[in-house]
Amino acid sequence: MKNNLFISAICLSMPLAMFGQDTIKAPQFDPAYTSGDTEARLFTNSERQFRDWSISVGGGAAFMHSADITSFYGGKVNWGWNAYVSLDKQITHAFGLSLQYSRGETKQKAQARPEWGVAQGHTKYDQIGLIGDLNVSNLFRRVDNHSNFRWALHAYAGVGIQGYKSYLIDNVRLKNYPNDIHQPLDQASVFWTAGTGVQYKLSKLIDLELRAMYIFSGDDAFDGSGIQGGKVYENPNLNPYMNIHSSRSDNMFTVNLGLSFKLGKHNNHLRWFDPLQDIYAKAAILEAKDNDFVVCKSGDNDNDGVCDDWDRELNTPAGARVDGSGVALDIDLDGVIDLYDKCVTVPGPKENDGCPLEGKTTAVEKINKELEGIEFALNSDVIRPTSYGKLNNAAEIIKTLEAGAKYQVIGATDTRGKAQYNLTLSQKRANAVVKYLVNKGVDASALTAIGKGMTDLKYPECNPASKCPEWKNEANRRVYFQEK
Repeated sequence: MKNNLFISAICLSMPLAMFGQDTIKAPQFDPAYTSGDTEARLFTNSERQFRDWSISVGGGAAFMHSADITSFYGGKVNWGWNAYVSLDKQITHAFGLSLQYSRGETKQKAQARPEWGVAQGHTKYDQIGLIGDLNVSNLFRRVDNHSNFRWALHAYAGVGIQGYKSYLIDNVRLKNYPNDIHQPLDQASVFWTAGTGVQYKLSKLIDLELRAMYIFSGDDAFDGSGIQGGKVYENPNLNPYMNIHSSRSDNMFTVNLGLSFKLGKHNNHLRWFDPLQDIYAKAAILEAKDNDFVVCKSGDNDNDGVCDDWDRELNTPAGARVDGSGVALDIDLDGVIDLYDKCVTVPGPKENDGCPLEGKTTAVEKINKELEGIEFALNSDVIRPTSYGKLNNAAEIIKTLEAGAKYQVIGATDTRGKAQYNLTLSQKRANAVVKYLVNKGVDASALTAIGKGMTDLKYPECNPASKCPEWKNEANRRVYFQEK
């Protein structure tokens, strides 16, 4: 788990290297992918307007806090020290990343048993971490705040690896064999940190910072109380110093005063840049200029509500809805503008007013929908009068189809009765349907009656018929239409 956290931290630090790259030749971008900006280009070092790199150094006090052996004992404080150096990259005006190295020492005391006296210890540590820096003041600065921007509140959070040497001795138990623990600086010990700070802009080159950080070590041996693991938690008598505090992570905090040296050739650093104030300043300059700028100088000759100065379609038909650039809307993108499109949301050819052409497949589906549920007299090919309306509708559709096309009218039954009887009955019913359609004006040469009996089931699982509900058997008794 700790290895994965360390690898993730290293991956997060990769953008620090990427921001230092430059490109000799900037490629041309398609305006369609740059919001129409014909001046779009790669962001290179030559385009930068602010300093965005800095080196920070500082130092202060360090205290072991939430641990078995702490820096606060007997109403007194055992002072430790901390120092750091970091390479800082400002990503935006409100967020930055720092690769930081810290070194320090905490001093702590505790008493496990009165007869052993007061144990004294210390922890010397080295830490390397990737710290995220959120400039809270810049992020939430009021738009109407025009004061000089010199103070800023920051919030920090990060992760890193650590190495340490912790030491603990008392008057009896550890007198001759003190706890002396050595953890190398590697991914086996991962810490998390969070904190806050206040920065003051001394000059364009130097910032002053007061920073307080809380460090979650993730190790129960960080305070020197003993080597974690084994049965020390199950049996407190094995090492009472490991069970003074229930936490399994010995944590500390630091309070540091430091300086940040801003690198680069520009006058301002990105962390002190307020975009809103910059916009207002430029707007004020434009307002102060005396000019004769005329909005919609060329007019709007097609009356579509978009000035001809930026209208991409100067002859929009009257009544047509347009987009922001004055182009008539065509929602289904079929080449027929919505004003003339009779099927606005469905693509279709211009010759059919933007509606799709109905093909043979669609027509056959409509015919079969009409033929669905055709009823005959029991064990007969006589069509019941209740089905005449459906057959009349089917005939009207067939007469609109392409001349010379051939179609099959197929009759089928369920699996009740003998196969030969069902085959004969299905052929007679198909013939009856063809005869009816011909009487209604359908070309007889276009239709062929075919009986398939019980060999063409709509629901094949209904063999025998007793395996299915009656509605499935009724559906198997059908006459349907098929292109030849």
